Amino acid sequence: MNIEIKQSKRRISYKKAMMILNKRVQELKENKNKELLWILEHPTTYTAGIRSNSNEILDKKIKIVKTNRGGKITLHNPGQKIIYFVLNLNKRKKDIRKLISLIEDSIIEFLKHYKINGVKDKKNIGIWVNKKKIAAIGLKISRWIAYHGCAININNNLNQYFKVIPCGLDNKKITSITNESNKQIKNINNILINIFIKNIEKL
Repeated sequence: MNIEIKQSKRRISYKKAMMILNKRVQELKENKNKELLWILEHPTTYTAGIRSNSNEILDKKIKIVKTNRGGKITLHNPGQKIIYFVLNLNKRKKDIRKLISLIEDSIIEFLKHYKINGVKDKKNIGIWVNKKKIAAIGLKISRWIAYHGCAININNNLNQYFKVIPCGLDNKKITSITNESNKQIKNINNILINIFIKNIEKL
C-alpha cells in the first residue's frame, strides 16, 4: 500500500489536526488521496472521547475538546508522541481487533528500544508498564476508514493528568518513558515510522 508519511516539527493544535484527519478520511472514501501516517505533538489539550463522562473532569477550569474517537478523557501535551493514522480497511483486512493489536504490538516493539517491557491488558486498550499506562489508543471507523491513533508518553509533564481522571483510571497510574528508563534514543520519529509501517502492512 502507498502510505503518505507526515512529520510535524512544530506542535499542531488538536482542532487543526482533526480538520486534516477528517479531510483525509473523506478523500479516502472518494479514492482521491493516499493513506496517512502522521507523527506530531500537541500543545496541552484535554480531549473527551465518545465514552467520556463529565465527572472525569476534576479541574472544572480546564477546557475540554470533544472528539469522535473511542475512549474517555485523556491528555495530550508536549513530550508526548502522537501517531495518527488514516487507513482504508476496504483495501486491507476488515479486522478492527487486528488493527488495534498491531498498534499495541508496535508500541511494545518501540518500548524495547528503551529496555522497557510494555504489556497489553485484555480489559483496557493501551500499553502498560509495571501496571501503569504509558500509551493510549483511540480509533474511529467510518465506512471501513480507520483513523485517529495512539499517544505514547515520552518525557511529558505527568502532573497535568491530575486535572482529570484519564481513560477512567486513577491518575497515579500513568507513566512515561523517562519515568521508566534512563536510556536516551535519537531519531525517535524514524524508529516509530519504521515499526508502524512494517506492522501496518500485515493488515
